[in-house]
Amino acid sequence: MKQRRQKKLSRHLFAAILAADPARVAALLRVGAHPERADSDGTTPLYLASVQGQSEIARLLLTAGAAPDGESRGVGAEGTPLCAASCWGHSGTVRELLAHGADPSLREDGGRGWTPLDWANHGPHPETAELLIAAGARPPNGPRLTEFPAPPR
Repeated sequence: MKQRRQKKLSRHLFAAILAADPARVAALLRVGAHPERADSDGTTPLYLASVQGQSEIARLLLTAGAAPDGESRGVGAEGTPLCAASCWGHSGTVRELLAHGADPSLREDGGRGWTPLDWANHGPHPETAELLIAAGARPPNGPRLTEFPAPPR
């Protein structure tokens, strides 16, 4: 019974994130929704909130125990929350993730992919790149790249 309840809470949590409804997310977390339980595709709640730029929801999930560097393994939604937010230039979400301990230099895809700074520069999202550098991300060696090859997979 507990597993069925968790699945139901998880479905509702994802729906609340998609609806950009922080009050509902907070209520679901209070009644036991797990902040790290991935959906059936492998996408984590924090990744979804990050890719959508939902900084308040990201903060709620992080405060409830979501790992700031946990990689999502979803179909079409793979990577770290910080890479997702950086890719789209969601500076508010980047700030929340960094404030909760996200590693600004962590490569996604188990260390073989791009860093958050790679994604921010590729955007290009200079404000996001500046936030990451201020948090300790190491810029690429040499001149700033304007064209990136496809991320390694």
